[in-house]
Amino acid sequence: MTIPRVTIPRILVIAGSDSGGGAGIQADIKTITMLGGHAMTAITAITAQNTMGVTGVLAVPAAMVIAQIDAVATDIGIDAIKIGMIGSAETAHALADRLDGLRSIPIVLDPVMVATSGAALADAATIDAFARLMGLATIVTPNLPELAALTGRDVTTVAAAGDAAALLAGRHGCAVLAKGGHLEGDAVVDILVGSGAPARRWSDSRIVTRHSHGTGCTLASGIAAGLAAGMAIEPAIGRARDYVRAALRAAPGLGAGHGPMGHALGQVPFARLA
Repeated sequence: MTIPRVTIPRILVIAGSDSGGGAGIQADIKTITMLGGHAMTAITAITAQNTMGVTGVLAVPAAMVIAQIDAVATDIGIDAIKIGMIGSAETAHALADRLDGLRSIPIVLDPVMVATSGAALADAATIDAFARLMGLATIVTPNLPELAALTGRDVTTVAAAGDAAALLAGRHGCAVLAKGGHLEGDAVVDILVGSGAPARRWSDSRIVTRHSHGTGCTLASGIAAGLAAGMAIEPAIGRARDYVRAALRAAPGLGAGHGPMGHALGQVPFARLA
């Protein structure tokens, strides 16, 4: 019996591993799977972490990261790329060199600097190297502390976030989604600029929970899954945001700190919760 060939969006995730399963590669795979894609990975770092924090980080050599990319690119193929935790400045530059030859593929860059627990996941040299990757990215998804670090701006209001995002987009020629979860207030406002259309805002009521580990990874992977399936940026963001919110509501309450979200949504189909 011949098994029919099935077409499925193929998303390569370049990111670090989270031993607690809430963020990083683990969150990326769950998200992409739930949104109908096939997740492939190039692991940049191994972390020892749980809901309370990060206790160890071991960077994967840059050559091995590139070898993982080449292995899937030359056989399975890639429809979109999501970049998360990079691990080192050397790896960031090696990635920029390799991805320069894949400019036709949508790239979502989540410039991971600090974990939800507060642990630093990127040193100054790695943050400096983000500039090359932003120049290759289709969309960059910084939270407000990351946006402030990348622009040198004080980002403490929605208006300031929009201005800083516009500055970053103009500097690197990419779209920027400024994630507003760090601002105070009952609403969470995210702002998209530089997508070739007027700035777009999404505003939703804040979901109050300490089980929010991996929201940034999940959102970026959700956007990549949408782009891989041929969606435009705005609907890809909208679907990814809906998925994050559904996963927050379905969080299983694990751990004593910032616990993981409910990526499997309690076995309830996403379409019924979005």
